[in-house]
This record gives sequence, structure tokens and C-alpha cells, in this order.
Amino acid sequence: MLRAMSEPPPIVAIADLVVRYGRTEAVHGISFEIPRGAIFGFIGPNGAGKTSTIKVLATLLRPTSGSAQVCGYDVRIRAADVRRRIGYMPDFFGVYDDLTAGEYLHFFAAAYRIPSGNRCALIADVLSLTDLTAKAEAPVDGLSRGMKQRLGIARLLLHDPELLLLDEPANGLDPRARIEMRELLKELQAMGKTILISSHILHELAQFCSHIGILEQGKVVASGPLREIYRTLALDRAIHIQLAGPVAPHLEKMRAIAGVASIEELPDRLTVRLREGELAPEDLLEAILATGARVRMFQPDAVDMETAFMKLTEGKTA
Repeated sequence: MLRAMSEPPPIVAIADLVVRYGRTEAVHGISFEIPRGAIFGFIGPNGAGKTSTIKVLATLLRPTSGSAQVCGYDVRIRAADVRRRIGYMPDFFGVYDDLTAGEYLHFFAAAYRIPSGNRCALIADVLSLTDLTAKAEAPVDGLSRGMKQRLGIARLLLHDPELLLLDEPANGLDPRARIEMRELLKELQAMGKTILISSHILHELAQFCSHIGILEQGKVVASGPLREIYRTLALDRAIHIQLAGPVAPHLEKMRAIAGVASIEELPDRLTVRLREGELAPEDLLEAILATGARVRMFQPDAVDMETAFMKLTEGKTA
């Protein structure tokens, strides 16, 4: 693949990756890349090959053929270098129930060979980041599912990895815990982390993922920036708008804005549908204000990732 000279290399590069378990081929020659700083949503039904691919990147599973690189290192040849640069959290990860949250992190800080003089300050930092400071002395087995997931992320951050591999981190979480997890992932991205996250909760992925990869039957059916995939599928985005004052004088001007697919008049608002890729919500707002309208409410919906998923897949597993 040709790359512009100024474009940094991807943090993950997978080419023609095949994974077999005996006679069963779980991953069928997939290829995709993840740029640095992205939140990459890894989507697919059970049995699609997501976990096998993540385990290859985590150096826990040797690929049958093809290549997988993390931070420029081949996962088969330079596994130790890869492990120093990743943090991996499976769907169900082991915790030590007879330890407190602080003791649990001290144990792993020692396993990561972090100097003993640095551990207390580092653990305090990751507990603060994951909002677990008040639980430092709490037994791990007394933590809620959501707190255990955040403790798992705190563990990942101890050695400051460049890439986080999260396999279904929101599985089994209640709505509040899922929101807290989403906000934490956004904060980690802002800190420069690259995140690969697999999940079945598609509408939530649409709210914070910058890129996605969709697998079905062990094959990639789509991958790349979220907005490009939406544009390819010609999906619409709904924007809910309230205008101050009469609506009728502005409707025709709004319908004439390039990229507006339709406008539905509701009793308390207008629902404007944009052709994704042709007009960004912020550009629509600017165009509406240019008509002389006064905007009281402007609420964009997340583009429907579930619709994209249904368009791209056939409902089959490997």
C-alpha cells in the first residue's frame, strides 16, 4: 500500500492473516490497518474471528500464515517488543479475589518490572484516572463488574502501552458503567493511546469510534474511517432542530442546502436528514444561520451503525 511521505506508519498492520484451529479456519486472509491515535471498533457476530485476531495481536496466538505487526514489530518474530507496547484485556480476565485493588495493581507493577520507588505514585495516578481512588483498599471480589473492568484498564496502563486491545469491555455492564467506560476511553484517546475495542453494542461504538472494521465468517467486509464507510453506504444522519419564531419562511431555503436529503416537520421540531459525507452537521448549522433563522436547539443523532452493519453483513458465522 502506497503511503504519503508525511503520513505516519500505522500502529497495527495486518496483511493476509489466516488463523486455523485444526481443520477450522477462523480467520480467512484478512487485511486492515489502524492509524495511531484511533479508536478502532472491531465488529462482528460471535464466531466471526474477532477474538482470534485480537489474540494474534496480543502475541497469545500464533498466526497460521500472513503477517501482523504492532508498532512496526512482527508479532511472531518480536513478540517481547510487542508485549511491551500493548495492554490486553480479554472479555473475562483473572483477578485475585483475596487482594485489594491497590495490592492487585502493586502485584502487576512488580510483574511489569516497574522500579519499586515509582510504584506508589504510578498506582495512585492510574487509580485516579479510572476513578477508583476511593476503592484502593477495597477487596477486588467486592467490586462491581464495572469497577472490575476499570481496574483491568488501570492494570493495562501501568507500563504506559501505546496500544490497548479491549475484547468486549462493556459486556455485562449496566448503562451507567457503560457510559463511564465510554468517557474513560475518550480520555485515553486524548492522552495519545490507540484503542482497538470489540463490542456488540453498535450504537455506543458510533459515539466514540473514529474507525471500524467489520468481520463476518472470518473475512473483513469493511474497514476504515467511520465517515468514509457511511459515505460509501449513502447513510443519512438525523439532526433535530428547533427554530425561534416562525418556521415556514425558512423551510424552502433549508431544503435547498446542498447535502440535505429531507426535512420532516414535527409538532415541536424539525428533523433534517443529511447525506453523510456531503454535509457535516456544523456546516448545516452555519448554513441555517445564514438564512436568517434563529436556532434554539440543534441536536445531531449518531449515524446508525446498526444500519451500516446490516447493510454490510449477511448474518452468517464462520
